[in-house]
Amino acid sequence: DQEVIDFLAGNTVCRLGCLDGDGWPYVVPIWFEYSDNGFYIIPRERSLWAKYIQNDPRVSLCIDEADGLRKVMVKGEGKIIEEANVGGKWVEIATRMSVRYLGVNGPDYLAPTLPEPRWLIFVRPEKMVTWQGVDWAKRYKTTDWG
Repeated sequence: DQEVIDFLAGNTVCRLGCLDGDGWPYVVPIWFEYSDNGFYIIPRERSLWAKYIQNDPRVSLCIDEADGLRKVMVKGEGKIIEEANVGGKWVEIATRMSVRYLGVNGPDYLAPTLPEPRWLIFVRPEKMVTWQGVDWAKRYKTTDWG
């Protein structure tokens, strides 16, 4: 659906949920890129959540607007494309993300951090739920109020 793709191309931050080493939920706000029918995410080398995904790939993503009127919720597994490295495929994706989130000067922000190793993880949705608007979904309504 083009409307969902357009929404995911915006500069909305994603919240990633995974399980920590003790099995507790761990949620972190992240940048993402939606392409290849999934989500690319780029943790820093020492990000706890990269290790959590490496140990248990089950994740959830929530991308929503501040007003809550549009949202995408995803359930899937995080596949490690690249372990932490300098200069990998993640650089090209991170550069696009920097422009998307920070504007034309985004690469200037990114450039001094490029010597820092990063992971590249891909989440292919097993389930993706989208929602738009203020009305409740029919399954939540117990009466017909509108």
